Amino acid sequence: MKKKFKVGKIVVALLALIWLAIAGAPFYFMVASAFKEQFEIFTSGVFAMPKGLYLQNFNKVIEGDFYKYLFNSIFVVGVSLVLILFTSLFASYPFSRFKFKLNKPLFGIIVAAMAVPIHVTLIPVFQLTQKMNLYDTVFALIGPYTAFNLPISVFILTGFMAQIPKELEESAEIDGCGKYRTFFSIIAPLSKPGLATLAIYNSVNMWNEFSFALVLTQSQKSRTLPLSIWEYQGQYNANIPMIMAVLTLCALPMILAFAIGQDKLIKGMMAGAVKG
Repeated sequence: MKKKFKVGKIVVALLALIWLAIAGAPFYFMVASAFKEQFEIFTSGVFAMPKGLYLQNFNKVIEGDFYKYLFNSIFVVGVSLVLILFTSLFASYPFSRFKFKLNKPLFGIIVAAMAVPIHVTLIPVFQLTQKMNLYDTVFALIGPYTAFNLPISVFILTGFMAQIPKELEESAEIDGCGKYRTFFSIIAPLSKPGLATLAIYNSVNMWNEFSFALVLTQSQKSRTLPLSIWEYQGQYNANIPMIMAVLTLCALPMILAFAIGQDKLIKGMMAGAVKG
């Protein structure tokens, strides 16, 4: 048994190292290349360490329109996230706690919406955005971001709320609390771990979203951070170290957010799995 246990630990350690190499190699390439000069990446190896910390790449990026792209990303993600969390919170409550005839059919439609590829809807969404005079504005992204992240959010939060003991609601009803008071005083506070999980998950998805941002915006004043790389590539060439510097700066906010909220993310996933 001890030998099997040791072999198991070795196998797990090897798999962890392989996963670390696969996941860490692109990140290392991005960060290392960001500190190289423009043509150094061609004269040295792809994964070679930079000869020195060439900070001019980051200086040029920050001196450009980086802050404009950053503000657009923060605005779009912030507004969309608030809409997603509030809508999914109010929608998940009746699906998880009430019994009515259309409960399962409506929830089934929401689950089915998770299977719709976003690329199929690019042309209809583009046409709708033009008709609403929202094309090439940051507001053009809020609708699609909210709509396409709602199904998975409602699905996850409904499962989370379903695990909250019904005895808490029954005790509240005995004390004279109505449905609204029960929701705001009991269900919503107990759903904070689930909401924190959704906030981190959806923030990362929307922060890195590229397709809708490319199709629904055109000018620099409306574009988000993932599209800022267009400033550093032309028709026939590209400044790869500059692009890597942009990508590094784009990734930093989400890395910091995940590092800060990692415990809440894990607690939210575990709480939804063991309650009840």
